[in-house]
Amino acid sequence: MSFPSFRLDGQVALVTGGNRGLGALGARAFAAAGADVVIAARDVDRSEAVAAELRATGRRALAVPADVADRASVEAMAARALDAFGRVDILFNNAGVISTATVTELEEDAWDSVMDVSAKGTWLCVRALAPQMIARSAGRIINMASILASHGIPNRSPYCAAKAAVANLTRAMAVELGPKGITVNAVAPTVFVTDLNRHLIETQPQVYGAVLARMPLGRLGQPEDLAGALVFLASPASAFVTGQILHVDGGFTAT
Repeated sequence: MSFPSFRLDGQVALVTGGNRGLGALGARAFAAAGADVVIAARDVDRSEAVAAELRATGRRALAVPADVADRASVEAMAARALDAFGRVDILFNNAGVISTATVTELEEDAWDSVMDVSAKGTWLCVRALAPQMIARSAGRIINMASILASHGIPNRSPYCAAKAAVANLTRAMAVELGPKGITVNAVAPTVFVTDLNRHLIETQPQVYGAVLARMPLGRLGQPEDLAGALVFLASPASAFVTGQILHVDGGFTAT
């Protein structure tokens, strides 16, 4: 009996929001497993720095500008990636933003921004890149959900709503795209300490302390804690896994 590989040699991965935080972690993890990587984000200079780091390891890497909430920008991103590499085998829809306003103080444009980037952006990227996966009857789509897709905390209402949308969009796309040879799954992390949220963790101990108190492993996540789940869902080892929300949460959802 032969066992499936966790390697990604010869594959091309595209990561949105791939120039910092968990997106950069995903780009590095895919590259370490053998994939070439397209890093798509609004800040091209920051993306190029991550791409240069990956090229120094021997991988091919390309930085591409992208605003995932804008259809024209997403379509240009897809065209650039396909022109450079010929295909995209792995799509990691990681891009997201957050608002910390209360429900009554939240402005409409803040609500729209969070929903557009996480939920609409996930759909737009799949819309742009799934056709070339369908043509080859192969592809891996990984969406970024959250423990807050199924749990609420104060001052995060649009983020909770957006991540719940991503989770169920993942299931719906898995049903639709499965017969075409494409798996669609999501990772649902707990709070991971990154440059994006370190200040919030330090200044809002009442929010993050409540999350930590429910985690059997007794700590918040570190970026490297997500790497294994991402590589698994991108690799041949997950060929029979689709429509799943994989919680990487230190046991939070078990309590």
